[in-house]
Amino acid sequence: MNKMWDPIPLHTAIIEVLAKKGNLTDAELLKDLDSKYNWISARELNRTLMKLEIRGVIRVSRLMKNKKMVELV
Repeated sequence: MNKMWDPIPLHTAIIEVLAKKGNLTDAELLKDLDSKYNWISARELNRTLMKLEIRGVIRVSRLMKNKKMVELV
């Protein structure tokens, strides 16, 4: 696998997308980020969302069993 460093870290890209588009579900966010980051998985997204939530930057709430709403604080 020939993985290169991305110019924008994933956590910064998440904040930029949420600032631009507003509140999104995790599936919508993953779809939007997948166009920029071809290697991103749902697991990697959830890990980064957890870090951002712990830092107090975003809030993640559960809508349904497998669906979460992500919003900037």
